[in-house]
Amino acid sequence: MDENKELETVASLLETKQYTSLRQTMAEMNEADIAYCMDKLEDEDMLKIFRIMPKDMAADVFSYLEVDSQQYIISRLSEKDAASIIDNLMADDATDLLEEMPASIVKRILSKASAETRRDINHLLRYPEDSAGSIMTVEYIDLKESMTVEDAITRIRTQGVDSETINICYVTDANRKLLGTVALRYLLISPTDAIIGEIMHENVIYINTLMDQEEVARQFKKYDFTAMPVVDNEERLVGIITVDDVVDIMEEEATEDMEKMAAIIPSDKPYLKTTVFDTWKQRMPWLLLLMVSATLTGSIITKFEDSLAKMALLVAYIPMLMDTGGNAGGQASVTIIRGLSLNEIEYKDVIKVIWKEFRVALFCGITLACANFAKLLLLDKIPVLVALVVCVTLVCAVVFAKFIGCTLPILAKRLGFDPAVMASPFITTIVDVISLLVYFAISTAVLGI
Repeated sequence: MDENKELETVASLLETKQYTSLRQTMAEMNEADIAYCMDKLEDEDMLKIFRIMPKDMAADVFSYLEVDSQQYIISRLSEKDAASIIDNLMADDATDLLEEMPASIVKRILSKASAETRRDINHLLRYPEDSAGSIMTVEYIDLKESMTVEDAITRIRTQGVDSETINICYVTDANRKLLGTVALRYLLISPTDAIIGEIMHENVIYINTLMDQEEVARQFKKYDFTAMPVVDNEERLVGIITVDDVVDIMEEEATEDMEKMAAIIPSDKPYLKTTVFDTWKQRMPWLLLLMVSATLTGSIITKFEDSLAKMALLVAYIPMLMDTGGNAGGQASVTIIRGLSLNEIEYKDVIKVIWKEFRVALFCGITLACANFAKLLLLDKIPVLVALVVCVTLVCAVVFAKFIGCTLPILAKRLGFDPAVMASPFITTIVDVISLLVYFAISTAVLGI
């Protein structure tokens, strides 16, 4: 059964109040699919389903829900029930949830939670937002190098239920300094009396607690791991990050970059669950800035008003020149921003990038100019000199646009800004101004207006 059919079935049983059948249906569903259905329902219906489920299933389903759905449910449960849910979540998931909730509610919930849960959550809350320390989990299997394989397997059996993963175990000394790792499969095939220190892998790749989450995702991609240890500045093991967290990071970072490239202040809420007022706040600042900056083009046109009056035909081709320049700059900026995010391009490559984009711009500009020149003479039937002015300006606009589009993102990253900010809307405004200045300069020189 696909997700939509499952959703229809759940909604139908809920609407007809067939709660026993609904409970039986959910018992046969995957927890992630149940969460998907709940997220699509109205808040009150979602809460009904949550109360219908057995407590152990409810705790598992809760971890798959969207954060705002989790907040709604938690805020309507008793403090004891809410604390029980928090206790059953992995520490990193519980921290993500509580970070978004009012402090008064968090305080009440944590007062009922177990001491271990409070300790783990407070530990994670100490780290900067979007750092490795803030997204790691503290539920992992740690071993000592003096242990035997038999001792290690016994420890896994007792602690594995509450751990994020048992595929990789981490070997530490008495001061929790990370010494090595050992995979579960090696434990299973090694003699029971083998010493962990002799079979562990000592060349450990690890992440620092203060590493940015975007860099964490790059490390996972580079090494193709399913889990990586997180250490503090003294190389003491404090947690692990698993690949499921990295998938969430990649989605979050990609969404944030797309929003910035569209001149929108990033939001962590789904579109349909963002209020009109919040959406307005996200979009207005950049729209205002771009509107004000766009008045420069009006000022330039006003300055050359007398020249345009002598050759009104030139006005008709201003939109085409500005749009083409903006599109060319947008192409270059998106390509470079993507290259920067994947670490394919660095600041030292700026000359190589400019040289490449210059050649691309010439090819593109000349091709567009030739096509446009034919169109202007054959279809528009304008004077040759005017057509020449338009086409030369077109080549110049494309060259300038690609230069700006490829250099601004690199410069932004060099200065510590997110290069995604230097995307199409911002670059288009700059290119519009330059295109007009070039257009009127060439017009004055060639046509003498």
